[in-house]
Formats: sequence, C-alpha cells, structure tokens
Amino acid sequence: MTERNESGRITILFGGLNKERLVSVASAQALHRALPEADLWFWDADDRVYPVMPQKLLGHARPFEDAFKPDAASLGPLMQALDQAKAENRVLLLGLHGGTAENGELQAMCEMRGIAFTGSGSASSNLAFDKVAAKRFAAIGGVTVAAGIALDGIEAALAEHGRLIAKPARDGSSYGLIFVNATQDVVAVRHAAKTEDYVIEPFVAGIEATCAVLEQADGSLIALPPIEIIPADGGFDYEAKYLAKSTQEICPGRFAPEITAAIMVDSIRAHRALSCAGYSRSDFIVSDRGPVYLETNTLPGLTAASLYPKALAAQGIGFVDFLEGQIALATKRVGSSTS
Repeated sequence: MTERNESGRITILFGGLNKERLVSVASAQALHRALPEADLWFWDADDRVYPVMPQKLLGHARPFEDAFKPDAASLGPLMQALDQAKAENRVLLLGLHGGTAENGELQAMCEMRGIAFTGSGSASSNLAFDKVAAKRFAAIGGVTVAAGIALDGIEAALAEHGRLIAKPARDGSSYGLIFVNATQDVVAVRHAAKTEDYVIEPFVAGIEATCAVLEQADGSLIALPPIEIIPADGGFDYEAKYLAKSTQEICPGRFAPEITAAIMVDSIRAHRALSCAGYSRSDFIVSDRGPVYLETNTLPGLTAASLYPKALAAQGIGFVDFLEGQIALATKRVGSSTS
C-alpha cells in the first residue's frame, strides 16, 4: 500500500504562507491523485494546519487563481502539527513551494524533530533559495552562470548591455520578474527593491531551458531530458507558466546533442554543488555560447501542468514510482540521521 512504508503514514503537506500556495494546491491535487490513500494537511496563511478531505481538495477548480479555504477544525499552528506528525510517525510528502517551505526553515523544523520529509534538507534548501548564493556555488561546481549587477550600477549596466532582467532574490514561480529595457523600468526595479532583495543580470538572449535531476535508490543521480520553453509574449512569468495557453514546453527540447548533454551535466553539477537531495530542477538560458545557469528549484512544481512531471514522463518514469522513490529516500535519510 502507498499510505504506509517502514517509517509511517504518508501525509501530503501543502499550502504555505507565501504567494506560491496557489501552485501548492495544484501540486497537492496531482499528488493526491497519484497517492489517494495519503492524508492531506493544508498549511494556511494563518500558520495553522488543517486536515482536508479529498473531495474538498479535488473540488477546488481554479487553484492557480483562487485561494483554497479549508473547512475542518485546525490541528493547531505548524509547530504543533509537526509535533503531531512526529508522534504519529508520519512521512511528509512536501507539495509546497517558495517562502518558509522552500528556504530551509520548514526543513529545519522537521530535522530537529526527526520527521522524514521529501526533498532537500535545510542547509541545501536555504542555499538554493538565495539566487546569488546559488549562482556562486554553482560556479564553484563548474557551471557557467549569469553575471550579477549591483543595484547602484543598474543605469550604467543598462547603457552597456541594452537590456537587463531583474527578479526577486528569494522567490519562485517568476513572481516579480522585471524586464529592464528603459529608464522607467529602472525606476520599477528600484521601487521593488525597497521591499525585497533583487537579482539583476544582463539579459542573455537565447532559448529558455530547464532540466530535472533525480536521485535514485542507490544515491546515484540522473538528469532527465531537458525541456525547451517558448513562453507566451516572450516572458516566462507566473501567468505564462500556469495560465497562458500559448506557452510551449517541449520535452525533450529541440537542442543539438552537445547542448542537451551540457545542460544535463550542468544540472547534476548544480545539484551536487548545492548539496541537494531527492530531486531538483535547474533553469538555464541556452545562449550562442552554451547554457547559462540561472537558478535551482529544490521543491519544483508537481502540478499536472508542471515541468518536472513532464520530464519524468519523457524519461519513462511513472509519477507514482517517482513519489514512492522519494518517500523511500526520505525514510532512509531520517533513519540514518537518527541511528
């Protein structure tokens, strides 16, 4: 049965405190369809966790646009729910994205309690979540990364490069993405940077690509077929990812064999340099000089529309098999850390 393994009952934890909880609900729907016997726990914006009935989750028709509202009594704040998860020997299947769920804080809470959970640990998650630090470590791992630009040098950089791109240093799903083509865009970046740190880079012309990495049962890593992304209206922001019908995601991507190989090698290098565990997905721009690394996602989307499941399918790996493999790795990790 999928609801239990050697460690305990499988519980899909989804929601979260940040903007990506909408994506998280869609991921949870896909996870539930794959593992219908697993329990469902929703972490709401009030920091409380609520048990959810399957029909409530599946009946939520527009997860990318409408907030999910639980209708059950709360298990208490997250800390209390995690204490319950530990007491009940649960394994948390993380259907979460961004914010506290992906920056290592949730992972640290689980590690301190000895709770098994899927995906990377706290230190790796925190490192990958900071795009500046992630690029630095990926570069140490031998990966070509996009150059960084300081905020106070943005005008000179725009004059030099002609086009820049700016994005939040610690956010996902392309929220807050700003294309800098003119003075008014510089003003927009400066305004946005007042409330959160921004990464500013020269605009690299090329094809957007992403490549998933999968840890296998024996600890070895494989890169799944890279995906070529042709975004609607030229930008792969939140709307293009989840709402636009004209965005094309081609898997396997139509890259030359040597480019495909380079993307796959660089994805594994980034995964290793950031000490990721279980699975990850790294994003690139394929320029005329080869792949340029942008970032690594330690909890990439697992929705029916997401890129990671597309790559699994192209590799011939079933979604249920992937999830059961991740649960087994999580159980093994927590066992080895407490032995």
